[in-house]
Amino acid sequence: MTPEGYRQACYSTQSHLKRKDYNRDIKTYAKDVLRLAEHEAPSQSLCSQRRECMSLGSSVWWGGEGVSGWGWGGVATSLLLSLLLTASLVYYIKRRSMVSLINKIPGPKGIPLLGNALQVTVDNVELFHLVNEEFCQHGPVVKVWVAMTPVIILSEAKAVEELLGSSRHIEKSWDYLFLRPWLGTGLLTASGSKWHARRKLLTPSFHFKILEDFVDVFDRQAKTLVEKLKKKADGTPFDILPYIALCTLDIICESAMGRTINSQEQEESQYVKAVQRINFLLQRRMNVVWQHPDFMYRVLGYAKEMEKCLAILHKFTGDTIRERRRMYHEKMENGEDGPKKHDTNGVEKMGKRKLAFLDLLLESSEGGKGLSDEDIREEVDTFMFEGHDTTAAAISWALYCLARNQHAQSRVHEELDAIFGDSDRPATKVDLSEMKYTESCIKEALRLYPSVPNFARELKEELIVAGYRIPAGVTVMPAVYRLHRDPDQFPDPERFDPDRFLQENSAKRHPFAYVPFSAGPRNCIGQKFAMLEEKSVLSRVLRNFRVHSDTAPSDLQLVGELILRPKNGNWLKLVPRRPTELPGAEE
Repeated sequence: MTPEGYRQACYSTQSHLKRKDYNRDIKTYAKDVLRLAEHEAPSQSLCSQRRECMSLGSSVWWGGEGVSGWGWGGVATSLLLSLLLTASLVYYIKRRSMVSLINKIPGPKGIPLLGNALQVTVDNVELFHLVNEEFCQHGPVVKVWVAMTPVIILSEAKAVEELLGSSRHIEKSWDYLFLRPWLGTGLLTASGSKWHARRKLLTPSFHFKILEDFVDVFDRQAKTLVEKLKKKADGTPFDILPYIALCTLDIICESAMGRTINSQEQEESQYVKAVQRINFLLQRRMNVVWQHPDFMYRVLGYAKEMEKCLAILHKFTGDTIRERRRMYHEKMENGEDGPKKHDTNGVEKMGKRKLAFLDLLLESSEGGKGLSDEDIREEVDTFMFEGHDTTAAAISWALYCLARNQHAQSRVHEELDAIFGDSDRPATKVDLSEMKYTESCIKEALRLYPSVPNFARELKEELIVAGYRIPAGVTVMPAVYRLHRDPDQFPDPERFDPDRFLQENSAKRHPFAYVPFSAGPRNCIGQKFAMLEEKSVLSRVLRNFRVHSDTAPSDLQLVGELILRPKNGNWLKLVPRRPTELPGAEE
């Protein structure tokens, strides 16, 4: 009897049998067919008989039409459903375990499914207050459920150390992905082995000896800022932040790319507008939940605007890289002697002295090693992004704090007068190193108003903090603004007291109690550059003006987006320190 005949016979005579009995009979027959094929049918291809047997076996093992009537489509559906069921079960078990661990951590009470989502769906001023005041009252480690997603907030030095001090927890949170269209996977957004390799490669570029070469850039651009501020120094309040932001943009552009854009004189340039607009778009996207999905971002029209900004920024950086590479090769061919000049595009030609950050990257990429042009663009754009608004915010907050604390401002004036006297000469690296009290004022301003008030990491493995187990995959956020107001580390924390940063006072503090530049292996690589720039610009302003503010700290309405800023700007009053600095006065 053929296999097909046997199958039909089974249907007609054994329909009353259970399927398991039929399967047993079919398997027995399959074995018989194989045995006969191997010993009693040499004229038939052994392989074809094996295929016949395997075809029959398929009906048994995979539910073919001879057994179940499903066909192969039914088999595929069954397998898919089984896989989905298994995956769902695994997800449920993991999810249940994660929820159980997270719910052991104190935090604000939420509602089913939504958690605390309705609480955090408020304007940015209220959200900043909510996170740093109300939520953090629950303890140094707090959980917040944003719908089905948990976020852990840390506000105590020991807890922050467990996160930032470890080399295992260096992955940025998911919202940093929004920066990648502009910054690619540069140092800020890179992860894993790429971050380690890039950090090692870039660290020598921020050596103090190299940074000293930029001091003249700092002072020259700060002097331009002072000339602009003289027109506002009549005792009338005005928002000083936009003026400082243009100054720091000029500084970072020349320092990073060796290219002068003169944004303080040409505020309407395409590049300046693109930088300002893309910073706004990025901040809004990170803070507005419905702008997160790419589809919605396109529907709302922001993606098109973002792409226009990116085209301008990437072209500017790309053109500069190509021009600097050409000049680098010319320098290597012709030697390094000769004065520095500027071409028609404002690109500073290389001479014997200062190299821009870009030039240092180009040197490391020669011979096919190190960085490609795309890698260099990512790092230059990252340097531009990180070193522009953050530094402007720090200088602006330092001026605000000194405007509200006239005694401290007088001490800064005394220190600067002791260094410069009545001279208008540029500040040197030696001068900057002597500004001890000025530096303490900047540090205290960064304690009260850190430029980056919050940042986050995504755990790749479990983290244990204060006895709580936080599973992998969860976002953990140090609340820097709240951390800097820990009364155990900073007594009377709301008071502006630069003496906190005298060496004898700093030595007593926990090393992770003060992290305006983050801390640990992923701290800010440019913090020395930032401090030199801030001292240079601040000292130049305060050598010329006395600052005042009528805005109390309680009236600031802080907005904690990418950068901490007052909602309505930083309104200060400037008064010239010398009569000749009055607007319109004779020289």
